[in-house]
Amino acid sequence: MNEQPSETLTRKGSLVRRVTLTAISWSAALLLVGALALTLLFRQTILSDLDNRLSDVGEFLVVSAEVETDGSLGLVRPPADTRYGQIFSGRYWQIAPAEAADPERTLRSRSLWDESLAIPDSLRDRALARRGQGITGSAKGPNEEPLRLFLRAIEISGLDQPILVAVGEDRRAADRRVFEFALLSLGLFTAFALALVAGILIQVRVSLAPVFRMGRAVGAVRDGQSERITGAYPAELMPLAGELNALVDHSREVVERARTHVGNLAHALKTPITVLSNEARNADGPLAELVRRQSDAMAAQVEHHLRRARAAANARAIGARTPVTPVVEDLSRTLEKIHRRKGIEIEVELTETLLFRGERQDLEELVGNLLENACKWAERRVRIRAGQGEAGQIEIRIEDDGPGLSEAERQAVLGRGVRLDEQAPGTGLGLAIVTDLAKAYGGTLVLETGTLGGLCARLTLPQARQVRETPR
Repeated sequence: MNEQPSETLTRKGSLVRRVTLTAISWSAALLLVGALALTLLFRQTILSDLDNRLSDVGEFLVVSAEVETDGSLGLVRPPADTRYGQIFSGRYWQIAPAEAADPERTLRSRSLWDESLAIPDSLRDRALARRGQGITGSAKGPNEEPLRLFLRAIEISGLDQPILVAVGEDRRAADRRVFEFALLSLGLFTAFALALVAGILIQVRVSLAPVFRMGRAVGAVRDGQSERITGAYPAELMPLAGELNALVDHSREVVERARTHVGNLAHALKTPITVLSNEARNADGPLAELVRRQSDAMAAQVEHHLRRARAAANARAIGARTPVTPVVEDLSRTLEKIHRRKGIEIEVELTETLLFRGERQDLEELVGNLLENACKWAERRVRIRAGQGEAGQIEIRIEDDGPGLSEAERQAVLGRGVRLDEQAPGTGLGLAIVTDLAKAYGGTLVLETGTLGGLCARLTLPQARQVRETPR
């Protein structure tokens, strides 16, 4: 019986996926922050240029402003930019008293026509509070367009209140430039991100390639393709490779010791049992017959348990693998010759590439017992099929055209030493041996009604992977 480990391995996603997603997420976050930072920096640069231009025009107006003889505001000369003379061009200036709106004492650019700049009260208050210093802000233009506004409150001789010099410019052109730059940045950073993702995928695959190669090497050892883990590995993986090789060597030593102990036990027990049996056969009487029967039973039991112990050791061995086809064909030819007098025909249907993950002698024991039992009870035909079963296991079906067994009888014959026909030769251990051997390898034996009308024995066993060259 296989012992279940107290602790089991739990799969927690893919290492490749985890490393890749972490690297991509971090890189994407950095790229996004970089794109936003560049866009904000470009926006600030555009607004700074716009503010500097407005400030220059405002300073020019401050220098050019004067009070006429009649007390009205005048301008020595207007700004040179012709767009201040084009109606609703998007560039405007205005000079007006700070405290009370007086159209007659307000100077404005021709671009405003007969409109005035709507200066928010908050900007007006700030400008008055910081008299003599220019401030910037936002306002609405005569066509409700968004304006970038420069405002400065100054005192001029000849007037009893300060005046406000305001210069505005439609900021939609600047916003459009910022938006176009943001789109361009998004496209460039998307291209960078795709290139970076490709680089990350390549880097992860290249970096983890030794891990995958070691995994294939371990699989090759388990399947018998190689005796040890070999190849060149990074310094970080060399201790792991050494520990795995040590584990493989230890497993082989354990199996070899188990086989040695089994052999020693066999020799130690068979000799006295043989002596008892021989003495009983040379004597007469009920006691001699009793000793002979019991010594034969002990010999069969010893052989059974020795096979079971050897199978348990082989099942835990690393690298054992046996082709199924040669074993089945050899057994079929041998049993056809043995049962030639009964005219038994054995039909063989096999998948050529099946590999049993275990020792050849154990496979011969498993199939041989079942095939011998089928030939013993068959009328004329025995069929053996072997192919792929569920969960990647080997499934072997052996059936005959004999009388078959009922459900209760099928359950009974799997018991150790149970025989339904005492006239037939044998100890009644054949099916029990098969059951124990199959369990030792993690397989099963099921008895059911076959398509030929008799009994069908369905045996499942672990399968070894096909031999392929291990990448170096």
